[in-house]
Amino acid sequence: MTPVPAPAAPATGGTAAKPARPPSRFRSLLSTTAFKIIAAYLFIFILFAGFVIGWLGFATQRQLTGQLTETITAEVRGLAEQYAIGGIRRLVEVVEERGNRPGASLYLVTTFTGLPLAGNIGELPPGTLTRQGWIETDYRRAGEDMSEGPHRAIAQVYGLPGNFRLLVGRDLEERDRMREIFGRGFRLSVVVALVLGLLGAYFVTRRVLKRVDAMTDMSRRIMEGDLTGRLPTAGSRDELDRLAGSVNDMLGRIEALMAGMKEVSDNIAHDLKTPLTRLRNKAEEALRVGGSDAAYRAALTGIIEESDGLIRTFNALLMIARAEAGNQREGMVPLDLAEIARGVAELYEPVAEEAGVALTVTTAPVGVTGNRELLGQVVANLLDNALKYGAAGGAGAVAVTVAAEDGEAVVTIADRGPGIADADRGRVLDRFVRLETSRSRPGSGLGLSLAAAVARLHGGRLVLDDNRPGLKVALRLPRSAHAPSIQDRPV
Repeated sequence: MTPVPAPAAPATGGTAAKPARPPSRFRSLLSTTAFKIIAAYLFIFILFAGFVIGWLGFATQRQLTGQLTETITAEVRGLAEQYAIGGIRRLVEVVEERGNRPGASLYLVTTFTGLPLAGNIGELPPGTLTRQGWIETDYRRAGEDMSEGPHRAIAQVYGLPGNFRLLVGRDLEERDRMREIFGRGFRLSVVVALVLGLLGAYFVTRRVLKRVDAMTDMSRRIMEGDLTGRLPTAGSRDELDRLAGSVNDMLGRIEALMAGMKEVSDNIAHDLKTPLTRLRNKAEEALRVGGSDAAYRAALTGIIEESDGLIRTFNALLMIARAEAGNQREGMVPLDLAEIARGVAELYEPVAEEAGVALTVTTAPVGVTGNRELLGQVVANLLDNALKYGAAGGAGAVAVTVAAEDGEAVVTIADRGPGIADADRGRVLDRFVRLETSRSRPGSGLGLSLAAAVARLHGGRLVLDDNRPGLKVALRLPRSAHAPSIQDRPV
C-alpha cells in the first residue's frame, strides 16, 4: 500500500512573515516635502554663495595682477631711462641699489650669455630670459636657503642694446595668499551653510511633521466616528492653518448633515408612526367589523387619504434632500419672481375667499435665476401657512409683496395671526417641528424646512420677523440682472 503523505505544515509556522516596521523618525523627516524644499533652497544658496565668492576672488586677483603689472611697467620704464642716461654701468648701479631694498620687487640684469651683472634673483628656470614680454615663473632669491621651495613671480623681460637682458618682477605671494583666503572662506561658508541649513531644515521639518502628525491622529479619530473632532491649528494663519480651517468647516458641515440625518430618522420614526398606525387600524377595523360595500368603501377612502398624506410627507422630504444636496442647480433659468408670486396667489384666491381672508398682492418685476417649480412650491407653502395659521377664524388679512431691496429680490408674506415667538423662529425651520398651537391642524411640519432649503439652494435665506401683530416671512434671493424684464400686471 502506498503510504499517505503527512499534511504540510501550516504557512503560519515559525517562518511567518514579520510585520513591516514603520519608518523611523529620521526617515520620516527626510521624506517630508518641507525638508526637500529646504534642501533644494540650501543647494541653490550654496551655488549662489560659491559664485559670489568665486567672482569676488577672481576680481580681486585680477585687480592685484593689474596693479602689479602697472608697477612693473613703471619700473621698467624708469630703468630704461637710467640706461639711456648712463649706459649699462648706470643701470647696474641702480639695480644693485634697488635690489638691496626689502620688499617684493625683483630685479636682474644679465649679459647676452646669461651671466648675472646685478639683481636680487639667484635662480630662474632655464630659458626664462630668452622670452620677451610678460611671464609668470618660479624663482629663488639670491643667498636664499636651497632647502626652501621656489617662489612664484610675475615679471617682464626687456631687451637692451648690446643684447643685455633686464628682468623686473614682483612676488605673487600676496596674490596667492588672497586666493587662499577666498578659498578658505568659500569652504568655511559652505560648511557653515550646510550645518545651519540642515539644522534649520531639521527643526522646521520637525515642527511641520509634528503638526501633520497631530492632524493625522485627529483624522483617525474622526474616521473612527468622532465627528466632533477638529484638526488642530497653531494660530499662525499659515498654509497649514488655512488648510485645517477649510477642513474643519467641511467637518462642521458633515457633522451638521449627519445630525440632520439622525434628526430626520428620529422624526420619521416618531412622527410617521402615528399615521402608519392609523392606516393599519383602519384596515384592521374594516376587516374585523365587516359590513356593506359602503362601509368597505369608506374604510378604503380613509386608507387612501392617510396614504396620500404619507406620500406628501415623503415627497416633501425628498424635495428637501434634493435642495440641500444641490442636485437641482442645473435646472435654474432666468425668472421673474413677481410672475411666480402672482400665479400662486391666483390659485389661493378661492381659498382666501372661502376663509374670509383679505388677500392683497403687490408686485414689481424682479429678476432672479432659479428653479421655477421649487420657488413656486416655496411661495405656495408660505401662503398656505399664512392662510391656515395666521388668519384663523376668518378675521385676518394676508399680504404678498415682491420688491427689490438692497440688491436682493424679496418675496414677503405677512399675516395678522398670533405669530411665532422669537425663541421658536429658528427652531421652526427644522424638519417635523410643529408648535403646540398648530398641532391640532393638518400638516407635517416640513413647509418651512423646505422653504429654507430652497432659499439656501438659490444662495438666499428665509427670514422670519414680527408683523405686530402676526408673522412676516421674507424669502430673500440674489437679484439677477439677466432675468427677463416682464411688465407687472395687477391681480
